Parts: sequence; C-alpha cells; structure tokens
Amino acid sequence: MPRAYEAVYIFDSTLEDAAINEKLERFHSLLKIEGDITVDHWGRRQLAYPIGHKENGYYAIARFEADPTVLPEYERALKLDDGLVRHLISLHEHEVGAPALTQEELAAAALRRDDDDDDED
Repeated sequence: MPRAYEAVYIFDSTLEDAAINEKLERFHSLLKIEGDITVDHWGRRQLAYPIGHKENGYYAIARFEADPTVLPEYERALKLDDGLVRHLISLHEHEVGAPALTQEELAAAALRRDDDDDDED
C-alpha cells in the first residue's frame, strides 16, 4: 500500500543544475512510482552549519507516494552518491503546521487553561 513521503536533498553546490536533475531522475526511478513526483527546487543556499568543508548546498524537496518496500534500495543509492551532502526522508501526512482543531478540542483546551489559571491563585 503506497504512502506519501517527502524527501529533502542537499546536493553539493558545485554541481551543475543538469547533473542535479539527472541524479534526481535516477533516484526517483528506483522508487518505481506510477504517479507524479513533485519536486521543488529551492536552489543554492548557505547551510545552517558547515557539513565537512561545505558551507553551501543546493536544496531540492520531492513529494511522492511509494510502496515502503522500495525505500531501502532508494536510501542505499542516496547514501552512496558522492554529490549528495545530506538527505532526509519522512512521511508526508499533511502540510506544514498543526492540523486544525475541532470545536470540541478547542473547548477542552480552553477548560484546561481556565483550570490552570485557578491553580495559580
């Protein structure tokens, strides 16, 4: 049963865009996906901290649905690639941010806050 995943790639910033796209295609072909893969290219950015001797990287984020059984071979290929500085694969359950609370959850949270305020007095 396919699951939704999000993969963040940080490539060596010295790679050309064509080489990065070629690597992404090769990685994604290992997933054996029938549907589309959404790839957002964030481009070259400064890293939050140096990784090895690298201070810049090329960021790309991919969203796809894949069968979990193909992930080990996919991750193995990512680890063996010299042009990839870092990667992270996570389940993509919803967009960034907390899911919306129902009216009942909001009311329960308000009651808890009121109870906490009473304890401080």
